[in-house]
Amino acid sequence: MTAMSWGHLAERVSATAGPGRYLLGVAGPPGAGKSTFAAGLRDALNTRAGEPVAAVAPMDGYHLRNAELRAAGTLARKGEPETFDAAGFVQNLRRLRDTPVGTPVPWPTFDRGVDEPTPGGIVFTEQRIVIVEGNYLLLDDADGQEWSSVRKLLDECWYLDADRRLLEKRLLRRHIRGGRTVGAARLKVQDTDFRNADRIAATRDRADLVLRGHQGRYYLE
Repeated sequence: MTAMSWGHLAERVSATAGPGRYLLGVAGPPGAGKSTFAAGLRDALNTRAGEPVAAVAPMDGYHLRNAELRAAGTLARKGEPETFDAAGFVQNLRRLRDTPVGTPVPWPTFDRGVDEPTPGGIVFTEQRIVIVEGNYLLLDDADGQEWSSVRKLLDECWYLDADRRLLEKRLLRRHIRGGRTVGAARLKVQDTDFRNADRIAATRDRADLVLRGHQGRYYLE
């Protein structure tokens, strides 16, 4: 595998981004480190440009609220595709792509402390490069949701992978920090996270670039 420095990755994005807003997707299974990677790439792009040209748009802000999931009987499956507002995600992604740079576009974030989305947690204005990170960016339409529209709105989409054992370790830690017992955390990983990971893995070959994270470095596969 070929090691990819932040400089190489930032150069690739800068070379393909045009004068308008450029949307780069970062997909991958839960626990792969997408948020950390997206933040690192954003920082590398901003350092390279000498100004804040890049920002991150996380898909997690489009989780449906717990009350809505509870009413639908799907709270235990939170994190699966149908527990997201796919239509709202696509709509705001299109708005972000089509709105001229400089015009504000609010974007929701997700607060793990309260396990709920925060409306307008980010507001994009002058950023020309937006790194959209989330599990299901390469997914086909499913259960009445038009996930395939997501890929059409991205200029490029990368896939970040990681060893299964590392995914399990990270996910267990995440769920325990979120208040679950060790047993409940293991059940969540096995029943939801790994099922989602298998579904996401089936989309891997649709990515423009596949990277694997290992000990804080990224390698081209």
